[in-house]
Amino acid sequence: MHLSHRHRHRPSRSLLALFTAAALAAGGLTACSAEDGPARTVDAFLEGWRSGDLQAVGFVDATGTRVPAADVARELKELSGELAATPPALHRAGDPAVTAGVATAVVRVEWTLPGDTRWTYDRPVRLSQSDDEWQVIWEPQVVHEQLTRGDRLGLRREAGPRAAVLDGSGQPLVAPRPVVQVQLAPREVTDAQAVTRQLDAAFRAIRPALVPPIDLSDLPKRLAEADPDALVDVVTLRDEAYRQIKPRIYDLPGTRFPTGKLDLAPTREFARAVLGTVDPAQADDLAEHPDRYARGDLVGHGGLQGRYDERLRGVPGLTVVISRAGPDGTLVPTDTELFRREFRPGKPLRTTIEVATQNAADNALRAEKRRASVVAVRVSDGAVLAAANGPGPAGANLAFTAQVPPGSTFKMVSALALLDRGAVTADQPVDCRKTAEVDGRSFKNSDDFVLGSVPFRTDFAKSCNTAFVALAPQLGADGLAVAGRSLGLGAAWDVGLDAFSGTVSTNGGPTEQAAAAIGQGTTVVSPLAMAAATAAVVRGRFAQPKLVLDPAPAKPAADGPELKAESLDALRAMMREVVTAGTASALADVPGGPVHGKTGTAEYDDNPAHTHAWFVGWQGDIAFAVFVEQGGSGSATAVPVAERFLRALAR
Repeated sequence: MHLSHRHRHRPSRSLLALFTAAALAAGGLTACSAEDGPARTVDAFLEGWRSGDLQAVGFVDATGTRVPAADVARELKELSGELAATPPALHRAGDPAVTAGVATAVVRVEWTLPGDTRWTYDRPVRLSQSDDEWQVIWEPQVVHEQLTRGDRLGLRREAGPRAAVLDGSGQPLVAPRPVVQVQLAPREVTDAQAVTRQLDAAFRAIRPALVPPIDLSDLPKRLAEADPDALVDVVTLRDEAYRQIKPRIYDLPGTRFPTGKLDLAPTREFARAVLGTVDPAQADDLAEHPDRYARGDLVGHGGLQGRYDERLRGVPGLTVVISRAGPDGTLVPTDTELFRREFRPGKPLRTTIEVATQNAADNALRAEKRRASVVAVRVSDGAVLAAANGPGPAGANLAFTAQVPPGSTFKMVSALALLDRGAVTADQPVDCRKTAEVDGRSFKNSDDFVLGSVPFRTDFAKSCNTAFVALAPQLGADGLAVAGRSLGLGAAWDVGLDAFSGTVSTNGGPTEQAAAAIGQGTTVVSPLAMAAATAAVVRGRFAQPKLVLDPAPAKPAADGPELKAESLDALRAMMREVVTAGTASALADVPGGPVHGKTGTAEYDDNPAHTHAWFVGWQGDIAFAVFVEQGGSGSATAVPVAERFLRALAR
């Protein structure tokens, strides 16, 4: 009926020819001739639709009136609305059908929507023959059957709930937790400076301290500029933090304290560098992924939230709607839906993190003002139970990615290599002198101590550098590297997050071999690498640490070879002696069973006074590493952190 209606009102062939000739003369166009057939005109139109240049095509409206090509190009762009930046793919389906001077071609229209979604439909394109020319009959319905002049295609996005990061028991690590907003009513605040000072003092009294501290420097200005009847947001606190300072701020003039819940980890610092954060989309996110994110979207940044953002966030729902001018001329989305893609929910991420162990690790670092980390691995299966980084919730994931010398903790590896080669036994006397010289380089012990001729186990327990330097030649050029590889150091790991497995010195000269034997030289490791090596000593075989269980990492490292039982028995006894009669005696009375370990003090530049502090060890089924950047000696700095960790774990 629609076609016949247009046919009844179609002007005469001679009049239409006159219109077309005038249009071509005025616009300098080259229309396709009748001899070419309508298919060529259709193809030229489709090419021009995508490019925005339609000068090679003639157009008329339904009455046969000429329509300038520039007007059609402009209207095509306007009708496309929010999809204008990505014109559709267009394909002619077969040859046009011609009836009584009107040709109809079927065109497949395929839009690519955000998220690489395809919206495909067929539209008829009609053409009118005038003498020897074919012209497209232009109308908005060419773009879509429900469009009329002045309409626009619009997009509506619907983000669904983000999937959870789960702990080792399958429970969400981030869950709704009570919070309290601190607000001020400007009309009731008579002394903005005084209220600001009192709030600032209260916030600074919260323990653990808020890092970074809350900046109230602009609060008086915000109060002065605010609507007197509005409420000015100051900060949102976790309920437990608010309760610490409630007596100090509850009665301050103008304060309000609405409560609510937010999706939060158990504590502010809880595995922060490992988990990452979820924040509103930032400018960089929008610029880098304009087809993925829109303003207001929640985006994962850093850690697991960043690495697995697409998995966790799912795919937003997407609807193509018609926007139409309202009474005031403003475009308003209508309820007319042309296409809908339902929201596809994200998938949870299953990790090995254990809440109690992570809390203990975070607690151990709360008093530490230097950059530090504690990482704990379950010996029996390699599960990463905790990875804490400090100070506070900010900072890099040192536990996984630090590349630093291990210092004397590496004597665990050196001792294993020496025992495996039969170069020494635990009870064999090895002289612990004040200094040892190798090719002109002097090595000494911490505080220049001297033990004399003592059993090798005592050298180990007291961390005698000169004894290990004297034994280093017996390891050969690659002895340390072989032992390190047997403990997983330097292997290609896939734990679900970036992790450095270490680099062990090999093929060095005598001086480098001596330095490497005491964890210096070119050997560098991460705390996770040392915790995994310690777990291998306990287990008897290296197994790669595991952080992410689902989705399972694609390329985990293979298990290492079975280690020599007699070497391990001796090494384990030596590491126990470090606690009972050596450099970690402060751990002798911690609850929870015997502690084994090794302290480390690692020089990181040419100044011997510049050192990192280390401790590696295990208790029961938990192997762990403590690292304090620029922390001085392992005994003085890292061992107290280990003690806080183990005591918190035993509660």
